[in-house]
Amino acid sequence: MRDFFNECDNAPRLNEMAEFFSATAAGRSGVPIKVPSVDARLFQNDVALKTFNNVHRQIWGFFDRHFFSSIPYRLEEEIRLGDAFLRYGHIAGDDECPARFYILGAAEGTLARTLAQLGNGKIQTLSCSPNRENEESFFRHGPPEHARFFLGPFHHLTWSRIVAMPALRQFSAGFDLILEDTTFQMYSPNRTEQIGFVKRRLKDDGIFVFFEKFRQKSQEEYLRREMQKDYGYKARFFSFSEIKKKNETILKRMNLNETTLDEMSMSLSAYFKYGCLTWSCGNFCTLAASNSAENLRRLISAMAPPCIPNEYVYEEAPASLPGLAFEPPPFRRLGTIE
Repeated sequence: MRDFFNECDNAPRLNEMAEFFSATAAGRSGVPIKVPSVDARLFQNDVALKTFNNVHRQIWGFFDRHFFSSIPYRLEEEIRLGDAFLRYGHIAGDDECPARFYILGAAEGTLARTLAQLGNGKIQTLSCSPNRENEESFFRHGPPEHARFFLGPFHHLTWSRIVAMPALRQFSAGFDLILEDTTFQMYSPNRTEQIGFVKRRLKDDGIFVFFEKFRQKSQEEYLRREMQKDYGYKARFFSFSEIKKKNETILKRMNLNETTLDEMSMSLSAYFKYGCLTWSCGNFCTLAASNSAENLRRLISAMAPPCIPNEYVYEEAPASLPGLAFEPPPFRRLGTIE
């Protein structure tokens, strides 16, 4: 375990990438030419998605603007995930025993705050980030009633620290759902130990969701998808020189820490019986894993269909993952209220 902590402490996210994340979270750099917004056509007038988006948009921070401008249709995917998490939280929790969600590494914690606000006491959330600028953004609209923030990298959030901090003690029994949001790839390709460390905070029947960028077996295919991302989407928000600079200073280093879907599935199979791919866009995918097939089905059936143009989709969803026996249910129909 000491080796794992040393690996994380010496990782790019906390060292050579630190200034980039600090400046972006503060709005000093990485500011898009225009503020991104959802493509409402993809929601097909779904009231629940529009409602979640309206609340979510009101509490954005600087990093949100950069992040949603950088990954095609990630904003629509966050709204889709948020709506599904909210539905799942109302099943998993109640006023006396709320569902507890951990949104790991998602900058200023906008998704976590939105879930806490719309959960009306049935959902309590925890966010973490090593950047004080993200903490300041988290509290900019006042202390959220049902959301908490831990200032520090994910591997510093140990069980003993949770128990020792009064504001976090409510999470000592574990989480019903954890979302890892493009965090592990900023540290190392060591998914097996990363997943194992965080899974200790997950309840036995909890669900672990991952949003990550993946390597492809063919480098040519990987680069083709990157070109589509950069010049079919990011060029709407950043100049070509900014795109090139980020590729050279951040993405080239981050790419060394990416894994393939097959490698990720192998790591997941060390801890989970069931797993599913729920979204794809170029080199990015959303995955969900659990040791409760029933709970995993509940979450997936609460998801709207992916809100993304077909030309960005390279993996059909929902789909089972190698080595994780699971037949996913269909997504909910758009327009479903219950």
